[in-house]
Amino acid sequence: MDTVDLLHSLGIDPAALEPAPSWAPYRGTSLARIDGSRPCARCGLPARATRVVDVPGLGRRWLDTCRDDFLAASRLWPSRMPSTVEGIVADLRTAAVEAGADLTIVTDDGMAG
Repeated sequence: MDTVDLLHSLGIDPAALEPAPSWAPYRGTSLARIDGSRPCARCGLPARATRVVDVPGLGRRWLDTCRDDFLAASRLWPSRMPSTVEGIVADLRTAAVEAGADLTIVTDDGMAG
């Protein structure tokens, strides 16, 4: 699901989102936004979470959400993490090769992987 689809599924108009800076906001910038003064982009309750989304045609925008809408968006947002043990092990092996590091993976069953 891309950003536009995510916003559409949540009923959020991308054009109504406040423009975000072109630089990557640091944690303090994000924390300052969720002081209770900004409304959730979907329901209007006080925002408790924020993230920057890139909206095609509009650029980077702040997506301020209440707790429930943050959780709803998180469930819809595509995961960039592997979802299986095999996928995680494959990612670790790839990273070790790229870093030139020796890697021994031990699983919870005690068997080297």
